[in-house]
Amino acid sequence: MKSSKKLNLYVLVHTESRYNKKRIFTGHIDSVLTEKGHKQAEAFAKELAGKNINIAYTSPLKRAKQTLKHIIRYHPETKVIIDKRIIERDYGELSRRSKVKFRRDHPDLYPIYHRSYKTPPPGGESMIQVEKRVLLFIKEVINIMRKNRFNVLIVTHSNSIRPIIRYFEGISSKEMMQLENYRLKVLTYKI
Repeated sequence: MKSSKKLNLYVLVHTESRYNKKRIFTGHIDSVLTEKGHKQAEAFAKELAGKNINIAYTSPLKRAKQTLKHIIRYHPETKVIIDKRIIERDYGELSRRSKVKFRRDHPDLYPIYHRSYKTPPPGGESMIQVEKRVLLFIKEVINIMRKNRFNVLIVTHSNSIRPIIRYFEGISSKEMMQLENYRLKVLTYKI
């Protein structure tokens, strides 16, 4: 007989990276954590230290893997899986460009490329595309959790967490694109 006890899915965004600090469109570009980012990751690690985590998923980018590395020190038995489906949104031609400068130079395009659900930046991904790959991932993770009775941690990115929040909280695409207050929080969903 299967246990009726709820499983925990912990989800968080990597901590401050160098490009975050400089307000750069990062996307698939690797950017390492700042000193502040390492301290923030250690705070996450302490918050999650007493939790039972069987599997931890992270994107292949350094900032997510570095954040997870702090957490895993408290969970040496946890299996770590790198999954490219939860990588950050690809900003295409905007990658490595200053958000501040682009906003100043293109006030009409900035809100479209930065927070549009349907319109991708030139050479990049729309949020519909991000959502499609992230939802495939999250549905697979839920099946694994239920089948194996596992608790899971996901360390991801700002745009990749949006579809996860939308999936669990039933918000609209417009509300998803307006989310701003989820950084530096561990989100917990019961499965």
